[in-house]
Amino acid sequence: MKIIYYYQTLVGLKSILDEETPTCTHIILSSIHFGKNKDNSPYIHLNDHSPDDSTFDECWKELKTLSDRGVVIMVMMGGAGGAYGDLFSNYDLYYGLLKNMISKHSDVIKGIDIDIEEGVELNNVKKLIQNIHDDFGEDFIVTMAPLGGSLKYDSPGMGGFVYKDLYNSEVGKYINWFNGQYYGSYTIYDFMKTVQNGYPAEKIVMGMVSGNFPTKSSFNVALETIKHIKEKYPTFGGVDVWEYFDSPPGDKSDPGEWSKEMSEM
Repeated sequence: MKIIYYYQTLVGLKSILDEETPTCTHIILSSIHFGKNKDNSPYIHLNDHSPDDSTFDECWKELKTLSDRGVVIMVMMGGAGGAYGDLFSNYDLYYGLLKNMISKHSDVIKGIDIDIEEGVELNNVKKLIQNIHDDFGEDFIVTMAPLGGSLKYDSPGMGGFVYKDLYNSEVGKYINWFNGQYYGSYTIYDFMKTVQNGYPAEKIVMGMVSGNFPTKSSFNVALETIKHIKEKYPTFGGVDVWEYFDSPPGDKSDPGEWSKEMSEM
């Protein structure tokens, strides 16, 4: 079972590094965006800076240490800040920046999470997935992060396309799993509806957002939900949380507690 942190607010990963054996399995560093500088030159940014800015020196070092200890490190592209409008507006240029960035950090980055929260053309998404597969190989992980509702029902998601159409397409086989955003609706019912809609249980990760579980008691309800899902679907994909720094049960001095409790469950 995958136990995944999204990591955007750079508070340091000491809570995980201090564990003799990390209880999380994946960390998804967030988030990649594209655009143009004031002089009209193109950029790729990790949040608000170049991925090679000194801001990230300690981050890359910590991620490399965790990678060496078996934690799989990925990057997320898009999210609420966008990326795909710029990417597809000048695809060869911006995809080249993405390819170079991943290649430069290939000792750490082992996959990409495609989080589309803006309108795109389905064929462009297919092209992106195909290119990533062709350039980085079968072992490079490709995931997506749709809303839970886009997996439960075949209605257009935030990207304006139906995920079932993508999953059933020629590139669907390259999607390793879906990090479903089950925000505000974190129940076994939601997971069952997703499976009933044709997605294999092992392809679905139940994603939570920290703010939905502000107390220990509310987080215990989530743990019970995962327990029941695990009992009904022993091979289900796992869990993720947005995001690391304030992950439940809420002790910001020890974000690693979330993965410990999920691992025990």
